[in-house]
Amino acid sequence: MASEAVKKILAAESGAGQRISEARKRKEEIINDAQGKSALAIQKKLSEASVESARIKSEYNIRLQRYSENIEAECSRKIEELRQIAGKNMNKAIDAVISRFF
Repeated sequence: MASEAVKKILAAESGAGQRISEARKRKEEIINDAQGKSALAIQKKLSEASVESARIKSEYNIRLQRYSENIEAECSRKIEELRQIAGKNMNKAIDAVISRFF
């Protein structure tokens, strides 16, 4: 009777050991699967962020181009105004010099 109880205990322990081993194996499979899925999710998010970054950069480059064109046009207008003023001042200076000597 005692040997029968010992056999049952040993069989139960052996079964428990197998279950524990299977549970550990399954745990590792679950962890590896989760790591793989999270790596894919991270890669997807990085890809999406890269696309969004490129889109924003493109928009800012377009804005910069427009801004540069507007500023260049404004500078050209102001330079022309200054040339006209300088020309008028030059004419006045020439007239003043001529009137002094003649």
